[in-house]
Parts: sequence; structure tokens; C-alpha cells
Amino acid sequence: MIPLNKLERLTPGQQRRKTALLLASFERELLEYLETDRSYPQARRDYLLSLLGFVAKDPKITLSMDDQICATATIPTLIRECNRYRHALLQVIGLLPAEWDLVHLSSLRQKEDIDRRFYPGIRAYVEDIRSPFNLGSIFRTAEAFGAELLYLSPLCCQDTHPRAVRSSMGSMNFLPFERTSLDNLPEGFPVFALETGGTPIAEFDFPSRGIVIVGSEELGMSPEGLERATYGRVSIPMTGIKASLNVGVAFGILMQAWTSYLDCSDIKPR
Repeated sequence: MIPLNKLERLTPGQQRRKTALLLASFERELLEYLETDRSYPQARRDYLLSLLGFVAKDPKITLSMDDQICATATIPTLIRECNRYRHALLQVIGLLPAEWDLVHLSSLRQKEDIDRRFYPGIRAYVEDIRSPFNLGSIFRTAEAFGAELLYLSPLCCQDTHPRAVRSSMGSMNFLPFERTSLDNLPEGFPVFALETGGTPIAEFDFPSRGIVIVGSEELGMSPEGLERATYGRVSIPMTGIKASLNVGVAFGILMQAWTSYLDCSDIKPR
């Protein structure tokens, strides 16, 4: 914990940035105490309340803190206060808060501590995705909908890129993945493509197990990918002028449709 008198010696911009980071760390810590049903140490509570009071004195912050409530605040109340003041600081700093700023505790736990449910045989091949944000988004969606495995093409951006890690929201810790070429995809799995010009998604006969190929956000599906997709091609009908979706959004629609199709056929995640 940085002493408040040291915070006071920083320039206003440094103060706000440092305090916003401190409040984010307190939010994560408080969530852990809440989920494990432990009492929060009084020394940490006192420091946090002093930190919130310090932020309230900032002339550009218009929030006020109810001393009576905060003196006996529950952990959920402290979490909300941290969040409220952190977002006020971010607004003054000029930074837009991102949804990964506060990662849920379950995404920080070790893989062996989580009993992950997934649909056996539901896999995706991500071909030449260049944007780390898009790659992380695809990881997050694949894990959320219960994919068993994700394949990355050799030309995909690095999964270790900080932006990919952030946008994955910790899902990389739990969803198995490997880099491989189209030629090395396992035999025995129906392979289909998410691409324009195919069967509308509401009419597509999804396989009970298979691999969907998701093309590059820049160039779309490669000719080799389309050739490898012998099971068929599925498309998302659109009516707008652009008729275009971000690759992560399109993949999310595909996964929701696929898993809903499986649920209707009595195939449930394991």
C-alpha cells in the first residue's frame, strides 16, 4: 500500500492514474474475500476508506462519500464504492474503462481448480487472425459457449500478445488450444466454414461434433480453407447497407446457434 502522503506529492495526473490502479487492485481483492466468505482485514479497510476520502478531495471529482455508511460497510458496498470512484477517476483522466479492467476471480484461479463443462468434439480453427483483440475475443467466446478445443493457424497473431490476453478475460487459462496447419487437422471431424454465400445459419444442419473454420478479418477464408470445409458453408444473413460483422461477433453468433442446435438434439455439455 502506497502511503497517502506519497500520493499527495505526485502531480495531479500521476495521482489519478496511480489511485485508479490502486482501486482496481482493491476491487479484485475484495471480490476474492467475498467469494471465499472471509472477513476483510480492518487495516486494509481503513486504508481503503482513507484512499476514497483522498479521491473525494480531488477538485475534479464530484462524488461524495457517506461516512456513516462506509464506516460499517459490507464487502459488496466497498466493491461498489471502489468501482464508482475508479470510474470517476478514469473519466477525469480521459480513459474509457474496458470490460477487462476488473477480471472476475474465477478467471484467475488455476486450471486444475475448475471443473470446466464443454461439448465434446466442438472445435474451431482460427485462420490468420491478425488482431490480438479479435483473437482474445474468439478465445473468450469459444470458452463461454463450451468449445472443447481451439486451433490457431501458423499465421495467427501471438496468443501471448497483451491485448489478446486482456480481451480473452482469462479464458486462455482454461480452453485448450494449439497451433497447427489446415493439413494437420485431425481426421474424423466434419469441417465446415463460417463464410458468406453459404446456407443461412437458421437452416444449417450443424454436426454433433466438428470443426468450424473462421477466416481472417482482413481477407476472409482462404481458398485452402474453403476446400478443406467439405461439410459445407454456413452464413449469417444480414440486411444492412454494410452487411458486415466483426469476426469475433460473427463467431459468437455461430457458437450460440451451434450449441442451441445441439441442446435441441439432446446433446449437452459434459
